[in-house]
Amino acid sequence: MTERKQRLLSLDFFRGLTVAAMILVNNPGSWGHIYAPLEHAEWNGCTPTDLIFPFFLWIVGVSIAFAMSSSKADAAMHGKTISKAIKRGIILYLLGFFLAIFGKIMGVILNGKSLIEAFETVRLLGVLQRIGIVFIISSIIFLKCSTKTIFKTLISILVVYWALMTFVPVPGVGYANMEKETNLAAWIDRGILTESHTWASSKTWDPEGVLSTLPAVGTCLFGILVGVWMRRKDVDNPTKVAWLFTTGIIAVILGLLWDLQFPINKSLWTSSFVLYTGGLASVGLALCYWLIDVQGHKSITKPFVVYGVNAITVFFLAGLMPRLLNLIKITNADGSKTGLLEKFYAIGYTPFFSPINASLVWAISYVLGFYVLLYLMYKKNIIIKV
Repeated sequence: MTERKQRLLSLDFFRGLTVAAMILVNNPGSWGHIYAPLEHAEWNGCTPTDLIFPFFLWIVGVSIAFAMSSSKADAAMHGKTISKAIKRGIILYLLGFFLAIFGKIMGVILNGKSLIEAFETVRLLGVLQRIGIVFIISSIIFLKCSTKTIFKTLISILVVYWALMTFVPVPGVGYANMEKETNLAAWIDRGILTESHTWASSKTWDPEGVLSTLPAVGTCLFGILVGVWMRRKDVDNPTKVAWLFTTGIIAVILGLLWDLQFPINKSLWTSSFVLYTGGLASVGLALCYWLIDVQGHKSITKPFVVYGVNAITVFFLAGLMPRLLNLIKITNADGSKTGLLEKFYAIGYTPFFSPINASLVWAISYVLGFYVLLYLMYKKNIIIKV
């Protein structure tokens, strides 16, 4: 816990907007009633919801460039900075693992299930776990490599991943493919994680799986390169914005062209997906930077800055709260039991809106509710750094 330091306001705003959107799409009132833009693409393709996680990883990269540049310049600081990055990455991983196993542990406590069974079926990877792993790898690359080498590493990652996914025959299948359960990434997930430790909705592959973590590192490196550019003191602001817009548009075009052969796909985190989403993130930050930090339009930033300065905190709490509250069971008239949040949704939302709008209003309420907590933290200059 520490006091607020001088920060790039547009970056905090962009991060906060991204995290607020993440909370919105992760917490509908009903998973059966969601507006199409608030759902992930079924497989290939990209919806607004599919932009959220890559935007966040890209922002992590920009933040690395801002936070670690002084350490990068001093070789004597590399060891200490890497140790801190590894510690932070491990904490992020453990927070994600805690969310994954929390319900299973409570099942052991409340229902007398086996503790061994809980660990035998827990998902090993996930959003926070991926952030932690990518943060460690990207931090080391940033500290130890020149900007030119980072760029070459990004390109190499994209090309190597494309080659692996499109040319390497999948054992047991006999040919390279991009289908859900028979692609190379899914085969590796089953081999390393085993089916018991993959994403519960699939049981045969994981959208934050082992091999797809490689291009996820590429997304973070893309952000690092942008952060290095934004920190330059020998370039004026209009030039920074112009080049950032140009780079973003070029990346989007390249991603769309690559999509013709290597489809844009969030679950596989394809190379085209890295370019497409990284390009859109670059355009987004360029716009925010120009309006907020250069032109000084700061009046609308506070709600999202409040989210941005405690991004990991609110993401973790937003995942934990429904798990906790739904442990409290309400007995219905027919004798069945319903979780507290589910009951509140049924009483306070579904009678007053159509099913899809009730689901949306619930998600918006969730975002606003956490804003109150984060605003109080912000007013007290509290930033919880993981």
